[in-house]
Amino acid sequence: MIKSILLTVFLINSSFLIVSAQGEQEKKIIEIEVRKLDSLHAAAVLSGDLNEMDKYWTEDFMVTNPFNEIDKADRIRNGTVTYASFQRICEAVQIHENVAILMGKEVVVPKGKSPDSGKIINRRYTNIWMKINGLWKLVARQASVISS
Repeated sequence: MIKSILLTVFLINSSFLIVSAQGEQEKKIIEIEVRKLDSLHAAAVLSGDLNEMDKYWTEDFMVTNPFNEIDKADRIRNGTVTYASFQRICEAVQIHENVAILMGKEVVVPKGKSPDSGKIINRRYTNIWMKINGLWKLVARQASVISS
């Protein structure tokens, strides 16, 4: 009887470990996927390719931009903000079911008629991705300039 109880406890504990390991493996796979998408999104912003950016954004995408405004990427959409250089460095990722939160820093150099054109700007960012209809989409973003 004791052996049966111990065996049952062992099997239950083993199943929890297997489920936990599978959950962590799945999160790692998701992390790799959203990090790649986040990099592709940054490349689209650098190139100014709105069609490409729209592939990543939800229709109701919103951003708190580095100018302390909440909008739908209006400054990028209307060409007010363009970049000569755009580097995104993801420092942390958290996965919660169908939501991925990425945080890190960006080093950008605006160009043309963009505010601070030609200057190196350091900022912090948070991107929130959500899996919708089988695709990861960027639903919200926050970017803040780091004071020098």
